[in-house]
Amino acid sequence: MASVVQWIQGTRPRTLPNSIAPVVVGAAAAHHIDEFNVLYTVLALVVSVAFQVGVNYANDYSDGIRGTDDNRVGPFRLTGSGAAEPAKVRLAAFISLGVGALAGVALVALSGHWWLLGFGAVCIAGAWFYTGGKRPYGYAGLGEIAVFLFFGPAAVLGTLYVQTGEITGIGIGASIAMGAISAAVLVANNLRDIPTDAVTGKRTLAVVLGDKDTRRLYLALVAVPFLIALGMTVRVPYALLGFLAAPVLLPAVRRVAAGRGGRDLIPVLQFTGIAMLAWAVLVSVGLVLD
Repeated sequence: MASVVQWIQGTRPRTLPNSIAPVVVGAAAAHHIDEFNVLYTVLALVVSVAFQVGVNYANDYSDGIRGTDDNRVGPFRLTGSGAAEPAKVRLAAFISLGVGALAGVALVALSGHWWLLGFGAVCIAGAWFYTGGKRPYGYAGLGEIAVFLFFGPAAVLGTLYVQTGEITGIGIGASIAMGAISAAVLVANNLRDIPTDAVTGKRTLAVVLGDKDTRRLYLALVAVPFLIALGMTVRVPYALLGFLAAPVLLPAVRRVAAGRGGRDLIPVLQFTGIAMLAWAVLVSVGLVLD
């Protein structure tokens, strides 16, 4: 029987900045045009984090029952390790997605943008079919595209839109930045798992590209937020604060560029996630100061 600590590990805490950072910067983009709403922001944060936890448990369950995690190098998995029954992990995924759905319905009801219910349904389907179902898109090299869309434009612009009823240029730029660095987290994860994924038939983008090109992709993706911050300075000079996140990212960049593999790549996820959150907070401060 899995312990509480193991269930917490199953949420994959290192990936949670993916769901927090986009809401932070989306709310700041709303504040930038004087439309910030605390309650809407909190609800958006609950939706984002709950969906993130849900997809992590769903991934744990689906990869576990397929045998993908039987010989993994990465962090602990509930199903693959045998610590928890697959049905319980699947239930945890459903509960998490359900919490996110309830918060989403409340947000839609308060904001009056009812068409967003369909958008939420797409997000839930995307969470489950990433590694679930007969033809998971995560096994077909489409995971990074989905992560870019869901944790970039969807999360940032969704947070902005429910508060303002509009999409701004600053919001679009921030959404691209968040989508790129969120995708970089997955690229780093899949880079580490190339040997085992190739054996089990999980054709991630990293498996398709190979080790060297996957490292190049990671380095390109993590550069995007800083290019976006530089572009933002045309309208928001304080966006340069985003560059203060660079030192946080540097250890991850060094490990990837140096060709490190296996367990040496595990910290890359954490460093990249923290850098993402730092960039979001720092640029948000710049938007508020502006």
